[in-house]
This record gives sequence, structure tokens and C-alpha cells, in this order.
Amino acid sequence: MLESRIEGRLKTEVEKRGGKARKFISPGWAGAPDRIILFPGGRVVFVELKAPQHIMKPLQKKRAAELRGLGFKVYCIDSLEGVKQFIAEVFPE
Repeated sequence: MLESRIEGRLKTEVEKRGGKARKFISPGWAGAPDRIILFPGGRVVFVELKAPQHIMKPLQKKRAAELRGLGFKVYCIDSLEGVKQFIAEVFPE
């Protein structure tokens, strides 16, 4: 499965719940997560997307740790099931 399919599902599921899943591009800050997820009420989390069986590179892990150190949640999603689990966690019913 392609990473783009997982990314598309994430975007669809977040937007169905009133959130925004924006591409996160940060010039001069290599290794930044792929998406910034904006929730109603001002909550923000970051998501790194990977194709199944792929892992984050060392620089991506470093950036995730930096963001976590600032108090943000950072997720790595590598499957459609991972999208489902993410949605269940961040949009509890």
C-alpha cells in the first residue's frame, strides 16, 4: 500500500470530524512531520506517515522528540488500521 493512500484516508477521517489535516512544510527544518492536525478547540498534533513496514529515519525521530519535548503529541502512522486507531484515540466518541 502506498503512503499516499494512508495520507488520504487520514485527511478524510480528520475532516469528517471537523478537524484539518494540513501538509506541514517547514523550510530549513528537515525531518519535520508530514501533517499537522488541527482540532476544534485549538488542539494540535503532528503525524509522520509511512508506507507499511517502513520506519522513521533518525532525523525524523529527532524532530518528533523535539516536538514531544515542547508538549505536542506526535504519531507515526503506517497503515489504514493505524489511521483507525489514531482517530479512535484523538476523537473519542
